[in-house]
Amino acid sequence: MALKSNYSPRKYGTILDWTHIIVGVIIVIMAILAFTNPGENMILFPLIFFLAAFLNLMTGWFYLKMYPRMKKKRASGAGYLAAGAVILVLCIISAVSIWGNAV
Repeated sequence: MALKSNYSPRKYGTILDWTHIIVGVIIVIMAILAFTNPGENMILFPLIFFLAAFLNLMTGWFYLKMYPRMKKKRASGAGYLAAGAVILVLCIISAVSIWGNAV
């Protein structure tokens, strides 16, 4: 017998929306700081990439988990996961290039 979750897709959607709003505002603030003085705030670039990857991976997981029978939503979720993986690789490359030169 499967366990029933207290959260419906609608509730998870609300949580996803609030997460996008909060993390989006943080990304915008970090981007403004990074581009106003890139020499001192270069450390923010990998963090911006990481947060963007986090949002894409979380959205992809949401679509795959909440809509298992809808092919278009599953394809969209797979696209979000792929984009999140690419951005995560960019985060790692950026971190190695920035923090590797600092040592």
